[in-house]
Amino acid sequence: MSKDLFHDLKEILDGAEEDVDKFYDKGNKAAGTRVRKAMQALKKKAQDVRVDIQEIKREM
Repeated sequence: MSKDLFHDLKEILDGAEEDVDKFYDKGNKAAGTRVRKAMQALKKKAQDVRVDIQEIKREM
């Protein structure tokens, strides 16, 4: 399961790349909002990965 979670992390980051460019290069404020939303989703997904890894370690 953790590989799927890690893949989700990469997808979130890849999906935000265009908006990062729009915000920093063009000053698009709406793109900045979308980047912040993606970073919040990334934070939550990263925590899910951490919990999953810890559970697997306990089972070993």
